[in-house]
This record gives sequence, C-alpha cells and structure tokens, in this order.
Amino acid sequence: MGKQEQDGARAGPALAAAAALLLGLALPGCTTRTSHDGRSESRFDPRAIAKTDIDRVIDASQREVSAGLKRLTEKLYRRNPREWKKVGQPSLEAAVARIFDNNQWPELEGRREAQAMLLAFREDYHGDRVLALMAGVNGMVQAAYEHKTDFYVLDGLDAQKLYNCARNLEIVAWRLNNNRNVEGELYILSNEPDAAVRNLSFEREIGRLVGLLDFLSVVVADKNGRTVNRVMQNLATAVFLPVAALTPIK
Repeated sequence: MGKQEQDGARAGPALAAAAALLLGLALPGCTTRTSHDGRSESRFDPRAIAKTDIDRVIDASQREVSAGLKRLTEKLYRRNPREWKKVGQPSLEAAVARIFDNNQWPELEGRREAQAMLLAFREDYHGDRVLALMAGVNGMVQAAYEHKTDFYVLDGLDAQKLYNCARNLEIVAWRLNNNRNVEGELYILSNEPDAAVRNLSFEREIGRLVGLLDFLSVVVADKNGRTVNRVMQNLATAVFLPVAALTPIK
C-alpha cells in the first residue's frame, strides 16, 4: 500500500458520502438513533433547540462513528472467534459489550489508545487481540470527541485530534492486512482478498469511519478558523499520531 496521502485521495468518495449522511441526519430539532435491527429512527428532541447546525452535525457524526466501531468489532469477532473464546467470554455479544460497556481491562495493564492497539499485533501477547485493538480504537475516538456524546453551543472539538484519529484508523487497516506472526499468519483476520471469496467489507467499514472523521475535521477547522497540520507517512512504517495527548483547544 502507498502513502497516506494517496489513501486520502482514494477516500474522497467516502468523505463525500459521510458529508451527505451527516447533513441528512442533522435535521433541526430532530435526533436520529439506530435501532438494534439496523433501522434509523428520527424523533423530535426539545434539547436540540439549543444546538447550532454544527452541533447537530457533530452529534450525528459521533453516533455514526460509535455505531460503526461496534459493527467493526462484531465483524472482527465473527472472523476471529478464537479471540473471545480464549479469554472465557460466553458469547460474541458479551465480548463486544465488554469493550464498549466497560473501561477496565486488566490484561491490557493500563494501556490505552495507541499502546493498546500496538499490543494487538505483538508476538508475545496472548490475550484477546480484538479487545486490545478495538478498546484502543474506541478510547482514541472518544478522546477525539472529548469524551462527550452530546454537543451544544459552547462545546468545542479539536480538528487536529479528529484528523489524527482518521490517519490512525488508516494505519489500523494496513496492520490488519499486513502484520503477521512468525508463522506468517495474520494476527487478526479481516478482509478476504481471494478472488473466489472476495470480502473487503472491513476495508469499506474503516473507510467509512475515516470519511466521517475527515469531514468533521474540515467542519471543525472551518468553525474555529484554524488549520490542520497534515502528515505524510508510509503506512508500512507509520506511527500512530497522538490524540488524547494533544493540548486541549482554548
């Protein structure tokens, strides 16, 4: 795979789709929730009167990204059932809930964000690799949204954090497809590039998340009158960019 700038160019359609999705969801006075069966439901919310249009776009983005992370986690567990089974979880659903309904994982030894994500691709790690990866990713995304789920006029986001978060997801996608153990096996199975059984749904899901974060980064940068420091890295040697560690915006 080439450089991140090239991947960003290919992600253009995903960013455009993300923009259309968020603008459609951010209806004045309405909130949209995704039900368990995957259907979207819109309902009037009096609190939305106190929100600006940008606040509603941020709300919609946060909901969509959160739902996308859960879908991605479920898909990874379906491809890698050994991961939740080897740590004694009773079901795939319980394993997913452990990541998103909890913030303490003793086997990660306090690692968060990039440190946890890197653990998922270490030869000497014998725990649940999907948990290490997605707990790290989810914590990183929460940090990009300043650990909030509802945004109002005085709330602010940092465009750089959102941009860095998107680039880190591109690194995750590369590692899923390329990082292997000493036996030459992928640490975590995801895409199936075989021509007979072609499955690139993981790549599409991550691309959708990247598009949502990139679009919101542009919106927030424009709102705050700031510029985003763009980076160019070769994905084969790329390092995860800081998110929570960035200085909060003033």
